[in-house]
Amino acid sequence: MDMTVCSEPVGRLAASLAGKRILILGYGREGASSLRFLRGCLPDADISVADANPDLAGTLSSLLPPEKCLLGPDYMQAVPQFDVVLQSPGICLKDVMHLFEKVWLTSQTDLFLSMFRKQCIGVTGTKGKSTTASLIHHLLRETGHESLFGGNIGLPLFDLVPQVTPSATVVLELSCHQLEFVRCSPHIAVLLNLFEEHLDHYRDFMAYQRAKYNIACFQDEDDIFIAPSSDDRVAALRQLLPPKSAVRLFGEGELTLSQDDFPLKGEHNRRNAEAAMLAVQAAFPTVSLDSLHSALGSFRSLPHRLEPVGCVGGIDFYNDSISTIPQAAVAAVEALGRVDTLLLGGMDRGIDYTPLIPLFRDSQVRNFLFTGQAGRRMMSLAGPVPGKTFLFYEKFADMVEAAFRMTAPGRICLLSPAAPSYDAFKNFEERGNIFKKMVLLHSDNKTKDNA
Repeated sequence: MDMTVCSEPVGRLAASLAGKRILILGYGREGASSLRFLRGCLPDADISVADANPDLAGTLSSLLPPEKCLLGPDYMQAVPQFDVVLQSPGICLKDVMHLFEKVWLTSQTDLFLSMFRKQCIGVTGTKGKSTTASLIHHLLRETGHESLFGGNIGLPLFDLVPQVTPSATVVLELSCHQLEFVRCSPHIAVLLNLFEEHLDHYRDFMAYQRAKYNIACFQDEDDIFIAPSSDDRVAALRQLLPPKSAVRLFGEGELTLSQDDFPLKGEHNRRNAEAAMLAVQAAFPTVSLDSLHSALGSFRSLPHRLEPVGCVGGIDFYNDSISTIPQAAVAAVEALGRVDTLLLGGMDRGIDYTPLIPLFRDSQVRNFLFTGQAGRRMMSLAGPVPGKTFLFYEKFADMVEAAFRMTAPGRICLLSPAAPSYDAFKNFEERGNIFKKMVLLHSDNKTKDNA
């Protein structure tokens, strides 16, 4: 990336960082992007990288002198030596905030917004942010507007900088980790919902909610905050910390949307679509509802989100591996109907699983199969229910194999785990991909048997 000739906003950022000792904290995909960007914009800057992984020494050897690579379990201790620290998402600071007392703590998201926030539509929420951000990007392009997409999915934000023209709208999917320490908010901010999640990363649930709410906290009077009409937690935050921006609520029926207009299943996705349409109309008020409804019809679901995998032996398999909280699993069952077997469990982050109890007792699901420490805790809440089966499996693969034997033809087997995947997989994508491979392998075997 050639950033030696900087645009005006990048030039202002470069001036603010000039002469400062800069630390990139965490060298994953975003950390590597930050190093590329800063090297291009500030070729003479004093930049170091700190990361817990000592094996990065080889990767960094061609990019930085050895003394600029602070690697290993004590990497955090280097923080007070620097003027500016760019935190990468997911690095937990709750127990080391004392190290940052005299440091400018920022992030790629914060610096990108400081340059381009007036062109940005930001989307966050415990669930639905990827779908909603993707919808906004799709609707903008389908209605003739220049749109870029990045953040939590898509490109790291600094990688988008060379593409940002004055006429572009930048759609950002923003996680709680990306928002935790920002001091800028996007011009149009969308907060979809708030449920318990990531309690291993934050002091408490309120700290998580406040991180999400930063998407609106630093808006001005001429900005717009799009919020749900029926989320008590979002409403409480709006009352505690009233935003300066104009608030527009989705879910009040102003933008009518029937399932016929929209290819994604479920009431939660209908709400996501309403939020997306509000955001596009906030950015471009002349866009008509008719054109938005027309554009919705060509949108396609993202992988691992109520994704149809295939029909094997008369059983329809769906992959909803993105589900990491109980409310997501409940919404998935309600959206699909006909679910006979539900696959649950994974890493336990200590969140409340009691929202699953009505599903265990009152739904039409007959088979509940569990795995992982979260699955053990979910199963402890299930209790015996006549006509229903509750079984635990040590291995994910064994649970999926059992589903083939137990699910009735004409019904659905749904992977919607209501828990993170990190106990057994790299991420939810890997979990979903393995599930899909197992289903397709059974499909191939069925074909051979019938040949």
